[in-house]
Amino acid sequence: MIPYSRQSIDQSDIDAVVETLKGDFLTGGQKVSDFEKALARYLGVKHVCVMNSATSALHVAYQIIGLQKDDEVITTPLTFAATSNTAIQCGAKPIFCDIRFDGNIDERKIEALITPRTKVISPVDFGGNPLNITAIQALCNKHKLFLIEDASHALGSQNDGIKVGNIADMTIFSFHAIKPITTFEGGAIATNNDTFYEQAKLLRSHGIVKKELWNSDMVMLGENYRLSDVACALGLSQLKRLDSFIDKRNKIAHYYDERFVNNPFFTTIPIPKNKKSTYHLYPILLDRSLWCSKEEIFKALHAKGLGVQVHYKPVYQFSYYKKLLGDIRLPNTEDFYKAELSIPCHQGMNMDDAIFVADTLLGTLSSLKGCKL
Repeated sequence: MIPYSRQSIDQSDIDAVVETLKGDFLTGGQKVSDFEKALARYLGVKHVCVMNSATSALHVAYQIIGLQKDDEVITTPLTFAATSNTAIQCGAKPIFCDIRFDGNIDERKIEALITPRTKVISPVDFGGNPLNITAIQALCNKHKLFLIEDASHALGSQNDGIKVGNIADMTIFSFHAIKPITTFEGGAIATNNDTFYEQAKLLRSHGIVKKELWNSDMVMLGENYRLSDVACALGLSQLKRLDSFIDKRNKIAHYYDERFVNNPFFTTIPIPKNKKSTYHLYPILLDRSLWCSKEEIFKALHAKGLGVQVHYKPVYQFSYYKKLLGDIRLPNTEDFYKAELSIPCHQGMNMDDAIFVADTLLGTLSSLKGCKL
């Protein structure tokens, strides 16, 4: 089975982890700050604060801006649930904005959703495809809102040669196993704001500061969201190869782009020339005539060794959110969900794998009949 995405672990990663396991500090040591500094250099930002997951990083970022009961967060419904779950944990209400048909939030529809209760806009770089972040930043500036970018898919993505992570008040990255790099689980906040960075460090470690000798002080209520030295050792090793990982994913994606031109079964999502995507995902959008056959297609592709996946079921369709917010229907989001399949595209593949994926996909679809909705 070729999965839609997969981690790439080599001997240098294993050696880095083993060396740290043999050291004096498994957590709370130098590897953590080394990883943070390396990430900050890579991104071109002042500060990075690593945590044990991107979910933790989102929760901390919302706490830093003082998100609380009755505040509203404008976000996308086409994301992993953590983007909005962590806002709810702070007492806030998510307001879902419809998307463009590239999977990213439609920035043209955001302003109509802004109310006196809106505190932050939290968009997602879907699949690694960079957002139109400057337009969203302009809205935030106009309405005096915070901007927290969930770039869990997009470590290394670029807009006009600038890496994702430089524009928003805080940008969230993920190091989950199948993200651009991995620390087993893990995440980070990137920011150019000194105050936000200092608060992030406190909130990830119980709100406690060390003073002198054994003495310490708890200055705010925090969590234990720390990332271990072992995980950071893996992250440091992986980061050295991140650009090569992204290049490999781009090579496969560009092959798909060319191979799939004008096929009758689905469309792809073009990445504009001024952008560079990590291609955490390579989504295809099935022709409307095939939507009713999506489950059959999914099962058939798995049976033939293609580990396709669907990204994502709209968050507002979960039963928890229906109870919380009532019935919501956003037309582009609904159609995108019906159409989308993520096909294998990752650095663990070679071009023979990519050819197999393309041949199998096109062959399977050609053997199926569409139906009318």
